Amino acid sequence: MNQQNTCSVIIIAKNEAARIATCIEHVRFAQEIIVVDNGSTDKTVAIAKKAGAIVIEKPGVTFSALRDAGAKAATSDWLLYIDADEIVTPVLEKEILEKMNGSASAYFITRINYYLGHRWPTKDKMVRLIKKSSLESWEGTLHEHANIKGTIETLSSSLEHRTHRTIEEMVEKTNEWSEIEANLRLSAGHPKMSWWRFVRVMMTAFTDSFIRQGGWRAGAVGWVESIYQAFSMFITYAKLWEKQETTQVKK
Repeated sequence: MNQQNTCSVIIIAKNEAARIATCIEHVRFAQEIIVVDNGSTDKTVAIAKKAGAIVIEKPGVTFSALRDAGAKAATSDWLLYIDADEIVTPVLEKEILEKMNGSASAYFITRINYYLGHRWPTKDKMVRLIKKSSLESWEGTLHEHANIKGTIETLSSSLEHRTHRTIEEMVEKTNEWSEIEANLRLSAGHPKMSWWRFVRVMMTAFTDSFIRQGGWRAGAVGWVESIYQAFSMFITYAKLWEKQETTQVKK
């Protein structure tokens, strides 16, 4: 690969000591590996440094700020964003190196998701490979997106995404992310919560996971994941209800 096609891999991580080394090993093809750590309390930072990555510590900021920090530090022409629980396969690596010679400004990459060790029936996709000169910024507190100048195409190969590894881990993440989600809804002036809103959001979450995403084809894990999604939505909106009640009392 010539100098015009250098690549910086940017890995977003928090408390990923068990996975960060494996993630880094699968992106050795890049000229630069940057780990943006969002306040880990385990050995993520030490392990990443030992593996040869550049580590930027940015605790307590949004996902957009984490991705922007990685882009600012990168010195290559292309940026490949991955999370610590994702793996770049050899097939995907080959396609990435080929597409960096193309005319597109960025590429969607699909993800094969594994929930609780089982492959999920459907894939998702997001912009992950970006020409640095085409990236304007990242936006969004939790569900971030990239602002790109130019055309965006889709790679045919996929990332492996091993998420939702244990119920305990899922509950911990739900408790953390639901706080952010509830605050976002509160600041946006969400209508006052009532009993039927809880039913609606929980049914919507279950139906999306079990029917639209095909969770019914995944057996027991499909039921567990889909019911959990309804539970996760309940926690978010229960926190919103609690915040609305607190705000009303203060008034």
